[in-house]
Amino acid sequence: MSDLIRRFGTTLTVLAVVLTAFWLLVLVIFPYLGLFEQSFRPYLPVVEVGGPKDFYSINNYLAMFHNPTDINILGLQFQIPIHIWVFLVTIIYSCATAIVSLLICYPIAFYMAKVIEPKSLPTFLLLLVIPMWVSELLRAFAWFIILAFNGPLTIVLQSLHIITDPVRWVNGLGGYSGVVIGLVYAYILFMLFPVYNSMSSLDTNQIEAAEDLGAHWWQTHWRVVVPHCKPGIASGSVTVFMLAAGSILVPTLVGSTRSRWFTEIIQQWMFESQDWNTGAAYAFVLLIVCTIFVTLMMRFFKVGLADIAK
Repeated sequence: MSDLIRRFGTTLTVLAVVLTAFWLLVLVIFPYLGLFEQSFRPYLPVVEVGGPKDFYSINNYLAMFHNPTDINILGLQFQIPIHIWVFLVTIIYSCATAIVSLLICYPIAFYMAKVIEPKSLPTFLLLLVIPMWVSELLRAFAWFIILAFNGPLTIVLQSLHIITDPVRWVNGLGGYSGVVIGLVYAYILFMLFPVYNSMSSLDTNQIEAAEDLGAHWWQTHWRVVVPHCKPGIASGSVTVFMLAAGSILVPTLVGSTRSRWFTEIIQQWMFESQDWNTGAAYAFVLLIVCTIFVTLMMRFFKVGLADIAK
C-alpha cells in the first residue's frame, strides 16, 4: 500500500481501493452469497416464503440425481441421471475445447514469438483480432450457417470432389462437434495470447543452444519451450475451460438436437421454470467444479496464482 501511495498519491490510491472493493463486494461477493443462500431453500410461492415450508435443505442439489436415463457408452448400457450426464459431458467437451485450442495456438504462438519478423507482427495480430470485434452471437450464427446440412462448407467440399453427399457436421462427437468448433473459435484468443506472452519472454539463445547440442525439434520444444511456457499454458487452459463450461450462446445455437449443455439446464431452471433456487444450486455445482479444475491445472503445471496472473 505504501508503494502505491508513493507512486500514485493518496487520493488515487484510496479511489482505486474503494472502486476495487465496491466491484468485489457489490458486484461479485454479495450476489454470489445471495444465490448460495437461495440454493438451500425450496422453490415456493411468494405467500409461503418464510413459512413452515421454507427451511434449508440440500434438496435442490439432489435434484441433479433425479430422472435416470439409459446411456450407451462404448456399447455398454448405464443408467445415469440425465442432468449428471449432461454435466459430465459439459466438463469433458470443455476440456476438449481447451486441448484443441492449445494444439492450434501453440504453433501460432511460436511463430509469432520466434519466427515472424517484428515489423510484420502488428499486422499479424490485427488479422487475428479483427474477427473478434464481431459479437459472439453473430460469430455463433456464422458457424451455424457454415456447418449447416447444405451450408457453405458442404458446397465447397462437394465442388472440390472431397465429398459427394451432404454431411451433418454437427452430428460428430455425439452431436457436440459443432459446439466444440464454435467454442474453439469463440475463445481461441484467450489461449493464444497467454501462450504467446510466455514464449516471447523466452531467450532465443536457449533454443539455439539446444539445437547446437543436437536436440531434435520436438526435444527442444518439450524440454525448453514448454517448461518455460507453463504459466501461459495453464492460464490459457483455465480461461478457455471456464469460458467454455459457462457458455450459453454457442451451445444453444451450434449444438445439434442430441447435444445439451449444462448452462442450458441452468437457464431452463431459472427462466423457464422460474425456479431460481434449483438453478442457483446447479450454478454453484458448476462453479465448484471449475474451481477444482483451476486447482488441478495449477498442480499439474506446478504454477501458482501469481504465475497465472502474469
